[in-house]
Amino acid sequence: MFFDSFLGWFSLDMGIDLGTCNTLVCVRGQGIVLNEPSVVAVRKGTNIVLNNGNAVGLMAKEMLGKTPGSITAIRPLKDGVISDFEITEAMLTYFIRRVHGRRTLVRPRVLIAIPSGITAVEKQAVFQSALQAEARKVYLVEEPMAAAIGAGLPITEATGNMIVDIGGGTTEVAIISLADMAVSESIRTAGDNFDEAIVNHMKKTYNLMVGEQFAERIKIDIGSAAAVGPEVTMEVRGRDMISGLPRKCVVTSEEIREALQEPIGKIIDAITHTLERAEPELAADLVETGIMLAGGGSLLRGIDKVIHQATGLPVRIAEDPLTCVARGTSVFLENLESWKDSVAVHSDAEES
Repeated sequence: MFFDSFLGWFSLDMGIDLGTCNTLVCVRGQGIVLNEPSVVAVRKGTNIVLNNGNAVGLMAKEMLGKTPGSITAIRPLKDGVISDFEITEAMLTYFIRRVHGRRTLVRPRVLIAIPSGITAVEKQAVFQSALQAEARKVYLVEEPMAAAIGAGLPITEATGNMIVDIGGGTTEVAIISLADMAVSESIRTAGDNFDEAIVNHMKKTYNLMVGEQFAERIKIDIGSAAAVGPEVTMEVRGRDMISGLPRKCVVTSEEIREALQEPIGKIIDAITHTLERAEPELAADLVETGIMLAGGGSLLRGIDKVIHQATGLPVRIAEDPLTCVARGTSVFLENLESWKDSVAVHSDAEES
């Protein structure tokens, strides 16, 4: 223990928000130093990363849906968990080396935020990927806890605080008190499902096939969970499913809002189910403290409004919600020695 603490003075401790859509890396004392898409480009049929192992992140995302037959652009995480172990390892290795460089001789300690609902096998896959990616020691903290810390909630106090982290692959709902989660729920419905709902709407209504990235643009530009401001339109381009030829059409914000109702409804169900399981004293606290929203999905226009209507509680969106989890890992790293035994956290030593 003393030796590990001694090495900690010389190592570059990192916090990683290993997200389905984006991976953010922060360094203790420096904040967020990397924000890249969780995408890797490989030669088809192999695990060989292109461009000498550098076709990772933004470079690889630009290839999504546009690669020739010899190249595959892969998102190695699905629904918040690892779906391709070797590609995730390659991606983590690239990100850790890029941040760590040659600054110290000691391999870094790494704190990774994970969904609260993952299985022991999925948790072990994260441990092994990080260890194989040159981490000296690996800690795991659950995403709701990291998001709450990053949002500035008083997690160590004897007060109920509710966090809803709507990411790319999962939505994490938790009520936190005394540095632990009193009640939590993790569902695999989030930002990717918003995009999928838009893709399905375009197929069903217009016989038009659009790609994931264009669906995301539609969501960002005209998507909403509730009516906010005047209705707007957007020109959408894709491939006609009948003729097979490129085509364009115009869609309205109203029909996109209707298309998003199903995934939004599942998120609201998870929130209300979590509230129903809360102890009366915690529920009483939430009347005052309300719900804090984090994650990229909380940027969907009007989502705070529909959650308020469904629960009757005050709803706030965290400052810079996209980086909440990563900023939470940064704060955690600064308090690692004092918090790792009191705040719910798992280390690789516990798994071995």
